[in-house]
Amino acid sequence: MTAQAPDPSYASEANMPELVDRLSQVLDLPIVSEYRPGVIINLERTATIAQLVLDFPLPETIEPAPFFQP
Repeated sequence: MTAQAPDPSYASEANMPELVDRLSQVLDLPIVSEYRPGVIINLERTATIAQLVLDFPLPETIEPAPFFQP
């Protein structure tokens, strides 16, 4: 049986340790127990930053650019 990826809405601070464990299984990416607390902290920080991007309001009329020009 294959591990199933967790629902993204599951990513709350209270669930982060379990989320790290489940993602580790799904990705077949073992996390050394010594590094696990740091992985949890970094995932919490990443989720906080991602939420800022997701909460940014965009108008309905916005369209993606056909190409990127710096």
